[in-house]
Amino acid sequence: MSGPAQDRIDRLESAFGPLDDPANPCGQDALLAADSAGEALAAAEAVLDAFALDAEFVPERYGGRLARMDVLGRVLRPVFRRDASLGFGYGLNCFFAAVPVWTGGQDDQCALVARLLLEGRRIAVARHEVAHGNAFVREEFAAEPVAEGFRLNGSKSVIANAARSTGLVVFARTGETRGRTHSVLLLDRDRLPAGRVTNLGRRATNGMRSTDFSGLSITDCVVPHEALVGSLGDGYELSLRSSLVIRGLIPSIVLSGADTALRTVARFATRRRADGRSSLDVRHVRDVLTGAFLDLLLSDCLAAVATRALHLLPRQMSAYAAAAAYQAPKLLAESMDEMSAVLGKATFAEAGAYAMFQKQLRDLPVTSLGHAGSAGRQVSLLPQLPYFARNAWFADPEAPAALFRIHDGLPPLDLSEPALLGDGDPLAATLVACTDRLEAAATRDGTLRFLARAFTTELADLRKAFTDIAPDDRKAIASPHAFGLADRYSLVLTAAACLGVWHEQRAGSDAFLADPSWATAALYRLGRRLGLPLPDRPAADEERVLAEVLARLHGRRSYDLYGSALA
Repeated sequence: MSGPAQDRIDRLESAFGPLDDPANPCGQDALLAADSAGEALAAAEAVLDAFALDAEFVPERYGGRLARMDVLGRVLRPVFRRDASLGFGYGLNCFFAAVPVWTGGQDDQCALVARLLLEGRRIAVARHEVAHGNAFVREEFAAEPVAEGFRLNGSKSVIANAARSTGLVVFARTGETRGRTHSVLLLDRDRLPAGRVTNLGRRATNGMRSTDFSGLSITDCVVPHEALVGSLGDGYELSLRSSLVIRGLIPSIVLSGADTALRTVARFATRRRADGRSSLDVRHVRDVLTGAFLDLLLSDCLAAVATRALHLLPRQMSAYAAAAAYQAPKLLAESMDEMSAVLGKATFAEAGAYAMFQKQLRDLPVTSLGHAGSAGRQVSLLPQLPYFARNAWFADPEAPAALFRIHDGLPPLDLSEPALLGDGDPLAATLVACTDRLEAAATRDGTLRFLARAFTTELADLRKAFTDIAPDDRKAIASPHAFGLADRYSLVLTAAACLGVWHEQRAGSDAFLADPSWATAALYRLGRRLGLPLPDRPAADEERVLAEVLARLHGRRSYDLYGSALA
């Protein structure tokens, strides 16, 4: 990627300055001190003010810079590599709040949200309570239709940025009809009747300590008809449609923190002791660094597919967004556990050279949870899989090459196009097509060929398993067995994304991404998770990956598909 988008990414990284510079007001020491105090770092927020980060969340048609979802994911990385509280509390939560309006709002409502964000003000979202990840407490708002519009009452004690936000997007109960019980209201606090909205106390959290999680109480507040986003009862659908957009960003968010964690552990492992030895002399340490980098690359393959599919495959992308948001946090959480064993007691350091690891370890569960946790993402996958098994797997054409060409341009973003349920699975077809190409080429990539075939065989087994489940058998689809199958499917999709990205980078300028070593080592790692029959361990490929880990450490480059220069 080159041009204005890459320039913005580089400019933001440079503006923050080196993370490891003690004199940097936005460096590690300052961020850790703010985190310990539970306060936003003013110097870092000033950087984002100057950069106008909120413009990244506003579509171009409303005067912002949002044109590509994959670019938005990359712009967020310099922020989240440093501090998830900063990334989420300053801006990303505003995007989460704005998406229901971008998805279902009228032009005047979109214009209001755009104006608030472009003026540097914040928007908060108060979602309805269902059995999902953000239900800290079971509270909600109710909106009673009245002649003037709606009379709003209720409270919610945990809303990100509640006290700091001018705009409010409220999911409120407006009826009792099953499936259409909630509606979405867009409110401008500056225009609400005085004394009707009360800020509640702040809630402390173990992760993202600097984010303002507080609450709101609203009493007998009459809002106009024009506050309704979409139609009456659209709340649940708008929530689902918003998740299609939001989920694709989850891998970029979580891999950014894991990137910093890996760099912290790699620096620890390479330090020389008095006897001239280092932790790298231990095979297990080398394996952990290699595996952590592979998990970051796999997560970025999911990030690329999930965000680019919004543009290229809007009718099929819902499964990919759910799988990416489910699998990337899971892969990286396991990596963090493995890396903590390398750090040992330094894992618990809250100051000093290795203290960023502990912060990232605490922040990861909060950043990956979102409105609906991992079970919710699996639930959105499961109803689609019996259909795919009967109609798509081994029948669909493969995904377009542009899905995996991470530096290429994309069609315009239209948030009205994505479908809640996919009508096909071209990413799974890419796995089959890549397997066939590897077998036909009969190149030196014998291990990669074997691994690709193993994953294709797993897809065939999944087809049989889901064909045996009737599409209308809700009990079977919601069974623990089906959840386990959905987990396996998401790993197969991860392998497909990896193969697709590698295949399309073979003729590119990045020698590492063009090399089959990383794809071979990544698929081997995924195959172990799945318990597939595997060939001998690809030791030479893993050594090539470890060499890249060390080269990027010393060359100050990011641990993702892009290898971006760091300040």
